[in-house]
Amino acid sequence: MAKRLIPTLNRILVEKIVPPSKTNAGILLPEKTAQLNSGKVVAVGPGARDRDGKLIPLSVKEGDTVLLPEYGGNQVKLGDKEYHLFRDDDILGTLHD
Repeated sequence: MAKRLIPTLNRILVEKIVPPSKTNAGILLPEKTAQLNSGKVVAVGPGARDRDGKLIPLSVKEGDTVLLPEYGGNQVKLGDKEYHLFRDDDILGTLHD
């Protein structure tokens, strides 16, 4: 990919995680299984500014796995990949192993 999108202010670029459709053994999984709406943070903006002009840092960093709201965000297509832009306030939490 020749282009790199760097979000502005308190926005976060996320690539949604698509759950596998079949297991390693080749068993097909039904589409109705419970899935978390999660994604991997690809890029983050510098953060927003408060009324005094001080920078408010973001709560996530590149490489974090985050829990996303069911609706919202802006869809962005770069090359053949699909990404979503969310505000820092829209992120529901981070997922850890």
